[in-house]
Amino acid sequence: MPQVTRQPEHLHDKKLKQLEERAMKIREDIIAMLTEAGSGHSAGPLGMADIFTALYFHVLVHDPKKPDWPERDILLLSNGHICPVRYVAMAHAGYIPKRELMTLRKFGSRLQGHPERVRWPALESTSGPLGSGLPIGAGMAYAYKYLDNKPNRVFVISSDGELEAGVNWEAALFAARNRLHNLTWIIDRNNIQIDGYTEDIMPLESLTEKFMAFNFHVLEIDGHNIREFVDAVEEARAVWEKPTVIIAHTIPGRGVDFMEFEPYWHGVPPKRGEEAEKSLAALRTLGGRIVSEHE
Repeated sequence: MPQVTRQPEHLHDKKLKQLEERAMKIREDIIAMLTEAGSGHSAGPLGMADIFTALYFHVLVHDPKKPDWPERDILLLSNGHICPVRYVAMAHAGYIPKRELMTLRKFGSRLQGHPERVRWPALESTSGPLGSGLPIGAGMAYAYKYLDNKPNRVFVISSDGELEAGVNWEAALFAARNRLHNLTWIIDRNNIQIDGYTEDIMPLESLTEKFMAFNFHVLEIDGHNIREFVDAVEEARAVWEKPTVIIAHTIPGRGVDFMEFEPYWHGVPPKRGEEAEKSLAALRTLGGRIVSEHE
């Protein structure tokens, strides 16, 4: 059983480099599994790879060998459609064999298009209905703080588009009223949803002022800067009088140039052949900035 350390170790430069490299490997595996499945979401998973890498390999208190360990931190994925990034990160962490990633969305697979809690441990919640993550997370954080008196922290990841669901704001009122300092809400602010750009469909800004009005501690970061994200989590741990929301600005389709910023790729995988090959080539060469010595 691992020793419980709620404060993560210092993120030194060597560890940061390892996390950045792993995030790129996770993106490659996302492309491979989506191509094999022939369906699924590309933009969100690629955009959130850095944050999921930081969570599973630096931030979270967890144990892949004992996924139901009572002392673990809780990670709830509200926007379940980006589950490929969670599946890959958890496979890299040792929760499931990496070879199982190629069963995504196949009949009978544990890796469905939206996570199902009963399929395998530590998924924590079934997610599909958008807006469900924060209400569940606020309830769990309340139980840990007031009923169980335990130090477990609860992290909730939501998309920006699902902020259009009113249940988020009801849960936010509950979290703030009960001073749930053990709750950290991470918003993937990538500005797209299935029908287009969020600000064209249902404008959300200014999110910072809205969350402050709900009495949240609000932080805005570059969601691709792992050090910024880790620093934000550490700041959230130091806040005891209110919950924290981290608005993580991300690029949908991050790392694949023809996917970046394009709402089309919200729910579409790369096709076998040229699209998949171009996607992997973009990731492995950082958009052409790295040239192989064999070329």
